[in-house]
Amino acid sequence: MDESWVNSAERIGADLHLELSGPGGRRAALIRALREAVRDGRLAPGTRLPAYRSLAADLGVARNTVADAYAELVAEGWLTARQGSGTRVAERAKPLRPAVEARRRASPRARGPRHDLRQGTPDASAFPRAEWLTSYRRALQQAPNEVFGPGDPAGRVELREALTEYLARARGVRTEPGRIVVCSGFAHALRLLFGQGGGGALSGPLAVEAYGLGFHRELLDTAGVRTVPLPLDEHGARTDLLGRERAVLLTPAHQFPTGGPLDPARRAAVVGWARARGAVILEDDYDGEFRYDRKPVGAVQGLDPERVIYLGSVSKSLSPALRLGWMVLPERYVDGVLAAKGEREAWASVPDQLALADFLSRGSYDRHVRRMRQRYRARRDRLVAALATQAPHVTVTGVAAGLHAVLGLPPGTERSTVKAAAWQGVALDGLAEFRHPATDMAAHDGLVVGYATPSEHAYGAAVEALCGILPPDDGPADSPGAPARPRRALLRTDEPSAAGLLPAEEPRAAPPGRAS
Repeated sequence: MDESWVNSAERIGADLHLELSGPGGRRAALIRALREAVRDGRLAPGTRLPAYRSLAADLGVARNTVADAYAELVAEGWLTARQGSGTRVAERAKPLRPAVEARRRASPRARGPRHDLRQGTPDASAFPRAEWLTSYRRALQQAPNEVFGPGDPAGRVELREALTEYLARARGVRTEPGRIVVCSGFAHALRLLFGQGGGGALSGPLAVEAYGLGFHRELLDTAGVRTVPLPLDEHGARTDLLGRERAVLLTPAHQFPTGGPLDPARRAAVVGWARARGAVILEDDYDGEFRYDRKPVGAVQGLDPERVIYLGSVSKSLSPALRLGWMVLPERYVDGVLAAKGEREAWASVPDQLALADFLSRGSYDRHVRRMRQRYRARRDRLVAALATQAPHVTVTGVAAGLHAVLGLPPGTERSTVKAAAWQGVALDGLAEFRHPATDMAAHDGLVVGYATPSEHAYGAAVEALCGILPPDDGPADSPGAPARPRRALLRTDEPSAAGLLPAEEPRAAPPGRAS
């Protein structure tokens, strides 16, 4: 029986795809193919090529053909050959990059901002690599063989059990493993709940807070869900204005992005509305673990588990790269969500689920959250102190919890300040970006500044750059690159920001060294 490519696999050191075509014999075609692979960058400088015998078996040519082709390219300078090191692509054989790639690398977007103060991202340099690796290794060592087959769409039971214990203890959530469905994050949860173009477990109209992530509104709009904005005041969302909507999406622990918890009376009232209307509350607990100046606010879900869908993830606490989230569902929605997800797990990595289960069960998650809570509080205090000194006319709110602050700006200055920030390489968001287009709330100028995003060593420079682009209190923002005008020295700490848009009752953070 003829030896097949598969039967010769034990002699093939590495796969190398080459097309042998064109005029001349096999040797000439191989030389052309190798030369072209080096020229266009498919074979990078330093890449080790397969041995003569391996490549000959792969291409179905004689071993001497490969040896002669290698020798020719070594002589031309495309390859190098050393005893014991094999044949490699020469270091000086740099690929010619296409013009499009060259332009992409030269663009500011490719380089990224000099100072990243965008909201929504934790400090990537603080990811607990050693502890996560320990949990991952332990999870793999203890995992049954079934883990490496098709996954349960509900998620691994080990993770659902660990989440049941953690959420009850840390967030006041009342549930059981059978009511938890693992997903890849909040956006994935919305897709599962509302479907694509209808057909989901839920349907609209959906009441939402007047300020929130535009990405989520776009996702809901794609699913054919009409969103109705609820105004905000110093007590949170105006849940007393709820009417015939079938559901409401809230961030009750820390309203996004304006900050502040939902008032206790309104928490009870929205649950009463859901009971009376047969509706459901979607609770986005996106950063509930990070509170600094007061005790954590428990989940609304604990008031009525049959009327609240609780949604969470590790995107803020660990990393958005893990793509792990969860839905705590009323019993009546479990089957519909699992049907929408499909017969097997196609989104959340099963080994990652097991690693997170171990991370939770052994207390590593709690330790990491406590450590990051202290770090982010220190960063918040540095930001507030710097603004009190360099821009005292700028109000700071929403800082009793979370990973971002809202800076209230003088009227008419937000747009020019965002442009000035981009000019100076400071990435941040204007408050207007989060405003629902259909709301009738009065608009106010502000910035949403994420103080968790930069690494520890880059944070000080980012805060200084931020202070440098803020407008003075006696006119519109300076033109990009123009010297800043003198600032007043009065620190305003006792007035609500954005004329009632941002919670007035939240205390302003104390400068470093003072007790809050």
